[in-house]
Amino acid sequence: QPIGALLLEHCKITKEEENVFSISFIEEPERKYCFECATEEQCQEWVEALKRASYEFLRRSLIFYRNEIQKMTGKDPLEQYGISEEARFQLGAHRQ
Repeated sequence: QPIGALLLEHCKITKEEENVFSISFIEEPERKYCFECATEEQCQEWVEALKRASYEFLRRSLIFYRNEIQKMTGKDPLEQYGISEEARFQLGAHRQ
């Protein structure tokens, strides 16, 4: 049974030891959780999956693919949704 949940925003995922990784929070560096995996491979999979799941990674991916589509088609794919000018979809924007 789960004993709790963590909201993984503004956090840093770090490989600690062979089978261990940690999650620490940027605004609260003393708040750190360590996780031990059965194997090195499993540990690496967790680290990569958690990094790819972050808001910032997904936002940067959206911006990258938005620009690629715009280069290929000449049209902004977000324009049809009326959100192309929103700050969060701009390259220089930061999380709120």
